[in-house]
Amino acid sequence: MATLKETVQEVFYAVMPVTSFVILLQFTIIWLPLEDFLQFLIGVCFVSLGLIFFLLGVQMGLLPVGKMIGSALPKTGKAWIVIFFGFLLGLVVTVAEPDVRVLATQVDLVSGGEISKNIIIYSVALGVAIFVGLAMLRIIINIPIIYLLFAGYGLIFLLALFTPSKFLPISLDAGGVTTGPMTVPFILALGVGVASTIRGKTSTTDGFGLVALASIGPVLAVLILGVIYG
Repeated sequence: MATLKETVQEVFYAVMPVTSFVILLQFTIIWLPLEDFLQFLIGVCFVSLGLIFFLLGVQMGLLPVGKMIGSALPKTGKAWIVIFFGFLLGLVVTVAEPDVRVLATQVDLVSGGEISKNIIIYSVALGVAIFVGLAMLRIIINIPIIYLLFAGYGLIFLLALFTPSKFLPISLDAGGVTTGPMTVPFILALGVGVASTIRGKTSTTDGFGLVALASIGPVLAVLILGVIYG
């Protein structure tokens, strides 16, 4: 019950500032038609309910399961299992990510079907999966994250020289949409679970940084698509 109360308060504090701002504009400057303003208020109610249910679902389901999976995998004693399942989980949660589907739909629409929605979705998902696998390897053999970040962004700048300019903004957006409500909770919990099992509770901070690494993969994937299509 305490979790529900805290979640409701959190959503209230998140939604109310923008709601108050729009209401203030409505009665001072913009004066939207009554029907449009009522639709906005109904939308606010739906968004608030959706956020409450989503955050409860994350706390009750995604975070505990992700951390349990991350804690169980290293106990097999086989590094390839940790890396493989990190890759697999990165793939499936990205395919399920709503933000990725929105981007893919827009690219499909703008390109007139030349770059299909499925190509974008699975390319982005594969990019995330590869870098989640690399993140698992980083935790296992204790590679400093700065090396992977430098290497990843170095490849991005290199590929950007050979990619048609119209693919550059799409690739950067692809990195952003993978930080959505499905991908982030699961990947963070997975990383913390793996790190806490391999090097103990004092090193759980090694599980962070996965989202930063995972965001490099989609950018590279779309840039490679640009090289292919270009």
